[in-house]
Amino acid sequence: MAFGEPRDPKSTRRLLALDGGGIRGMITLEFLAEIENLLRQKLGRGPDFVLADYFDYVAGTSTGAIIAACISLGMSTASILEFYEANGQAMFEKSSILKRLRYKYEDDKLAAKLRDVIRAQAGTRAGAADPTLGSEALRTGLMMVMRNATTDSPWLLSNNPAAKYNDRNRADCNLNLPLWQLIRASTAAPVYFPPEVVHIGKHEFVFVDGGLTTYNNPAFILFLMATLEQYRVGWVAGEDRMLLVSVGTGTNPAANENLDPSEMNLLYNAASLPSALMYAALNEQDMLCRAFGRCRAGAALDREIGTLAEGAGPLAALYGELPEKRLFSYMRYNCELSRAGLDALGLPHVEPRNVQRLDSIEYIPQLREVGRSAAKGTVRASHFDGFV
Repeated sequence: MAFGEPRDPKSTRRLLALDGGGIRGMITLEFLAEIENLLRQKLGRGPDFVLADYFDYVAGTSTGAIIAACISLGMSTASILEFYEANGQAMFEKSSILKRLRYKYEDDKLAAKLRDVIRAQAGTRAGAADPTLGSEALRTGLMMVMRNATTDSPWLLSNNPAAKYNDRNRADCNLNLPLWQLIRASTAAPVYFPPEVVHIGKHEFVFVDGGLTTYNNPAFILFLMATLEQYRVGWVAGEDRMLLVSVGTGTNPAANENLDPSEMNLLYNAASLPSALMYAALNEQDMLCRAFGRCRAGAALDREIGTLAEGAGPLAALYGELPEKRLFSYMRYNCELSRAGLDALGLPHVEPRNVQRLDSIEYIPQLREVGRSAAKGTVRASHFDGFV
């Protein structure tokens, strides 16, 4: 299906945005498995139905970029889960003692595994070039978030053929970049992995994890990329015409509940500020989506504003009546990894610290258990009414 081609006569559009979060992407995948299963039932489709058959545009940051690319290539959630479980250890292979002053894990095996799965899914023959961002093997629109450390700016790369920097006549056309390398760039979390150097035309850029931008949750920026004239996609907004599904990797609002002010030294701030900014940014994206979209599902943002599913939004004055029209329909699926959050999921045996780290590869079964429990408790087939 061409990028700009409508998926059905009504021209409804379905967007999927996936947060970053390291190996906690297992939680995301359990949500996606539940969504895939419910859509199969709702559409009367068999096991050959995958999320690429439903979503038109998929975006991801960091681990979300890996999952988004796999979905766009037509992989089932079961296959992506199998990939994560089989390669989790390789993804987080400890670096040498000397290198650990700069980063904890090597990237060679992660890069090799990404190349292998992309080549296999794209059907690339031996000796052929690696599939690129412009590969016809991608069945949906794909957007990935990374941070260009050279230019100190977020980079949002998509396979939209009409995008300014995707012109095949340009020497620096983004569509010619290897897909595996862009995924690797989006996952290059400082401290955890070395940066990724990418050659684009005559330029050499150093990229790090997209989670270090304001788009660790890429939901609202995905909506903007699908609708703003400057991005050259041009899809029409409207709560009956566009569905945006956003999936997280778990949160931990009680991370510092026993914090002593005397502990907030230089090292503490250096270690904690990135995660604090990432958490604030993903909440901002979520809040913007709920304010301008019609929220069909999502936990309370905080005790003051709740879920924003009810009440007037910022567009109310334009319409003079309630409920006022919104720009899209929206669902946010996530879970809380605190002690209280896990207890609410019926998982008192799961230790919060075991599932909160980005590199908890030894607790993959527990991460999956958390994801399954959260998905069963929140994802409903009715959320997708009007978009099947």
